[in-house]
Amino acid sequence: MFKKFVLIALVAVLSLAVLPSSSVYASGLADETTPPEKTEITGERLEKAWERVLKLNERIGKIFERSDTLTKKIQTLIDKATEKGKDTAAVQAALDAFNASADEAWPLYESAQALITAHEGFDADGKVTDLENAAETVKSLKESYREIREITGDSGKSLREAIKAFRETNPREEKPERERPNGESPTFAPSTNS
Repeated sequence: MFKKFVLIALVAVLSLAVLPSSSVYASGLADETTPPEKTEITGERLEKAWERVLKLNERIGKIFERSDTLTKKIQTLIDKATEKGKDTAAVQAALDAFNASADEAWPLYESAQALITAHEGFDADGKVTDLENAAETVKSLKESYREIREITGDSGKSLREAIKAFRETNPREEKPERERPNGESPTFAPSTNS
């Protein structure tokens, strides 16, 4: 009987411990303000957006300019490594994919250049002349840059990863130190010709 009583008391204490000890009340509708429907597009905001888009365009243009030189250098290194008998298939495939994506993205960049040249809704100094046209121009440019990033982003990342993996499996050979003709070690002394 005592065991039953202790067991019932224990179950009762545990069941009370599970229940919350304080009451919860729902809050009232104290804040009756509604959020604004849509923020109004102003000329000042569009002018700032235009400046940002032009800076982004400049960066993307520099990336396209450097990509030709960079891919040629990478191709040269791949060719040299292949001549040495190293497996460069993964890096070559990644480079080919990157080049294909850059070729696919180039027309989008050119169309963005046409939008910038036309600068509909903006004057030559970047000031808004027509809110609707300016907003549409900025929106179109942002969309073009987003598409460029979608096209080239993964292939660029894959190329970096392939190069990194190749370097890890094929570390650079250390160059032997050159010996001096008279056997001396290289030392540097200040010039006395002052």
